[in-house]
Amino acid sequence: MFTIEKAQVFHADDAPTPSCHASTIVDCRGGLLAAWFGGSHEKCPDVDIWIARQVDGNWSQPQRVADGDGVACWNPVLSRLSDGTILLFYKVGPQIRDWKTWLVTSADNGASWSTPRSLGTGLAGPVKNKPCTLADGTLLCGTSDEPDWREWQVYFSLSRDRAQSWEIVGPIAGIENFQAIQPTLLVHGDDLQALVRTREGVIAETWSRDGGRSWTALQATPLPNPNSGIDAVTLADGRHLLVYNDTTEGRSPLNMALSGDGRHWENIAELAPDDGGEYSYPAVIQADDGQVHVTWTDRRRTIAHAWFDPRHV
Repeated sequence: MFTIEKAQVFHADDAPTPSCHASTIVDCRGGLLAAWFGGSHEKCPDVDIWIARQVDGNWSQPQRVADGDGVACWNPVLSRLSDGTILLFYKVGPQIRDWKTWLVTSADNGASWSTPRSLGTGLAGPVKNKPCTLADGTLLCGTSDEPDWREWQVYFSLSRDRAQSWEIVGPIAGIENFQAIQPTLLVHGDDLQALVRTREGVIAETWSRDGGRSWTALQATPLPNPNSGIDAVTLADGRHLLVYNDTTEGRSPLNMALSGDGRHWENIAELAPDDGGEYSYPAVIQADDGQVHVTWTDRRRTIAHAWFDPRHV
């Protein structure tokens, strides 16, 4: 039995905002960096992007890092380039259909940030989950569009110049069977797999064999999905780890599953119980030291953090 350590990025009693959601995490030199959106409530004009840094095992006090100038912020996503530059993508818009993607960068592990830059469209950059850096240096992001409740569609965006310009791929075929958003990426040698959230009660998948330039039609997996966010990561040893709500209704429990091929999954742990609370929107990474880190929304009051050594799984 492997050991999972758990903590909170900040305590609910000391939360900087009444509500928080949609965390993201990245490993940077000297520690971890987490971000999320927080304010009165999702969609409210006071919802901004917040960050905290973990150094020597301790999380710093949350700090506001970006705002929408009176318009709601959403879905931050952290990523690290090969030179150590930290990218922080986030959405701004009063409604999801109005989203535009913005980007700030840090050259000092999140201590300071650049002036925000608009990427011009909501399809550029990631929509919820971390990008994948391909062998040729291309930054591949899973994205999606929600122009209407009945028109959820999956896209991908690629940048070959460090997030300066973007190529949009999609929409991916399958909308007649799946209302799908928020891809998370897995790497299988030269092939890529994206698992996606759907409104049809299952996680769906799509595959690419040409570096993300084309994708197969969406197909159902055996995994349930209650129309809630998921995240996954390909580990250094080649296995794949998924964090998801193992249910078709509600947002508890929150589970981890492991796979050797991306098709057959086995639950290995429960991160949060099936008690009717909201434990949702996970983010998962493997740090340079091999440890796996997971963050998620804990009842919209705080951000939970768990970590473990996958060698013992």
